[in-house]
Amino acid sequence: MATNMLKERYSGKINTVTLGATKEQGGTRTSTVTVGGETTMPFLQFEGDMPLKPVIAIEIQDINPGWHPVLNEVYADVIDNPVAWAKKAVEFGADLVYLKLAGAHPDNANKSPEDCAKIVKDVLAAVGVPLIVVGCGDDEKDNAVLPVVAEAAAGENLLIGLAKQDSYKSVAAAAMVHKHKVLAQSPLDINICKQLNILISELGLSAENVLIDPSTAALGYGIEYTYSILERGRLGALAGDKMLSQPVICQVGYEAWRAKEAVASEEDFPNWGNQADRAILWEAMTATGLFQGGAHVMVLRHPEAVRLVKKNVEELMIKPEI
Repeated sequence: MATNMLKERYSGKINTVTLGATKEQGGTRTSTVTVGGETTMPFLQFEGDMPLKPVIAIEIQDINPGWHPVLNEVYADVIDNPVAWAKKAVEFGADLVYLKLAGAHPDNANKSPEDCAKIVKDVLAAVGVPLIVVGCGDDEKDNAVLPVVAEAAAGENLLIGLAKQDSYKSVAAAAMVHKHKVLAQSPLDINICKQLNILISELGLSAENVLIDPSTAALGYGIEYTYSILERGRLGALAGDKMLSQPVICQVGYEAWRAKEAVASEEDFPNWGNQADRAILWEAMTATGLFQGGAHVMVLRHPEAVRLVKKNVEELMIKPEI
C-alpha cells in the first residue's frame, strides 16, 4: 500500500560556493570543491535537492603543534614540514587542506607576514586541492599576516580567516581585492552569526563569498547546542534569510582531540577501552552528527576518522526510493 508522506516545502536555498581555482580560472589547482545548493534539511532528499555531498578538510600547521601521541604517530615524519604534511593529508583523502599559520603567533615562532605567505605558496605548489588558510588566533598579528597571504595567493580562490565580529575588516577587504572567500566565525550565537555576515556584506563582499564557522563543540561537550545552531541557521536560510544562506564549516578535530574521553589514558580509565580507538571514534561521531545538523565542510585530524566519516556521508547521500 502506497504511503503519502507529508513533505515540507521551502522558499530558500543554501548558496553554492566554490573553493579553489584551476589554471583556466586563474589559479593553479588541479581540482576545485563546491559545496551548498540544498533546498531541504540535511540528507532529506525526498523533500528537496541536495546536489553536492559534504566534504572534509584535514588540518595541518606550519609548526609542530604538539598534538596527542596518537596523532603525532600518524604524522611523525611530516609534522615539522607543512609541505610534506599537506601532501600526506591529500594521500589520506582530504578534499581540502586546512592550513593554520600557528607559527605567526607572538608566543610561538612569531613568523613574519612574508614568511607565512611563502609557506602558503609552497603548500599551494605541493598539492592540487583547494586551500583553507587561517591565522594564528592573535587578532593584531592576523590582521598583518592575512592580507599579505591573500595578495601572495591572488587567483587561487582561498578560503581565508578567521573574520570575527570585532576583527573582520582586514580579512574581508583582502579577500575582496584578491578574489578569495572569507571564513566568518561567530561564538555559537545565531544572531552574532547573522550580524557578522551583514557587516561583511556591507563592506562590499557578497554573501555568496562567505562560509560560516559557527564555532563547534565536541560530542559530550555541547554538541547538541552546536547542532541546534546549525539547524536554526538552515531553517532560517530555507525560509529565505539571505544572511544565513552560506555553507557551514566545523572545526571538529580541534574540539574532539581535547575531550577527556578522547585523550584520557587507559591506565586512568581502563573501562573506557583502547584510547586510540576511542579518540578516533570521538572525532568521527562528532563529525557525522554535525553533518546531519547541516555542516558542509568538516575539519578533521586523524585519517581513520576521515575514512569513517566519508563512508557515512556516502551512505547518507543515497537517495531513498519513496
